[in-house]
Amino acid sequence: MTQKELELIQFAHIFNNPWVAVLIAILAIWTLTWKGLALWKAVKNNQTAWYVILLLVNTVGVLEIVYIFFFSKFFWQ
Repeated sequence: MTQKELELIQFAHIFNNPWVAVLIAILAIWTLTWKGLALWKAVKNNQTAWYVILLLVNTVGVLEIVYIFFFSKFFWQ
């Protein structure tokens, strides 16, 4: 086995930890929640460019939060 193969196997062992699965699940729920809300706001406000950007770019909710609170109409409307 080459050194790169051994390093890859060692890296893959990280995913055997159950806490990694929990962290990935939490991040997925967080991201999907904000992305869904931001996409809904973009469609409601007829902002096609924002919709496409929000759909294609994954920033773990950061871009979605910025859009909702700064670039869309008021959050509660």
